[in-house]
Amino acid sequence: MKTIYYIFLILFILSCSSAKVIDIWVSKEHANYQPKKVLVIGVTDNLTARKIFEEDLTNELKNRGVYAVESYDEFDQTFTNLKQNEEDIEREIQKLNNGGFDTILISVVKGIDERTSYSGNRLYKDYYWRRFGRYYYLYQDIYLVEGYYDKYKVYHVEASLYNLKENNDKSLVWVASYDIVNPKKIASTIKNYVTAIIISLEQEQIIPKKIK
Repeated sequence: MKTIYYIFLILFILSCSSAKVIDIWVSKEHANYQPKKVLVIGVTDNLTARKIFEEDLTNELKNRGVYAVESYDEFDQTFTNLKQNEEDIEREIQKLNNGGFDTILISVVKGIDERTSYSGNRLYKDYYWRRFGRYYYLYQDIYLVEGYYDKYKVYHVEASLYNLKENNDKSLVWVASYDIVNPKKIASTIKNYVTAIIISLEQEQIIPKKIK
């Protein structure tokens, strides 16, 4: 269960899928906020996935003139391997402040839904087929074909950006929620999710456009 609820959606997206933006919030307290040194955190016990995500997002930020560092290079292994209390986390934040970090960008899976859809090319508009015979012909496979209904998963993911220099209840600068439908491939998951995050940050003018 730990992996299910804390692994990034970057582990699971189809190559043809994308991260659909559900909601975005930007703090009015941080108008014109421009991060200078960002720590990118992937909350997952899958080290490979964590490294791929953090490296890709770090590179995209650097391509836009924002200095960024992967958390697996910054955090001691004991910090991520053991449950930390609030005092331990505050000490780590102070270390990051002392190291010149002004921003943290972190993302986690908030929940997973399992849904059911029709398999095959069967999503006809019911009103179009006026004759019963034709209508029944099109849908009779529901009786006959095992697995006619396919189950798929929707991952609800959240990415958040915090101003480390204001370690209080108003330190949240930006947060965005995404849905990923039936994800499977690591590489395409990473690409789509990172792209979605970068687009959101650019649109809110938190980071500049890519340097050509």
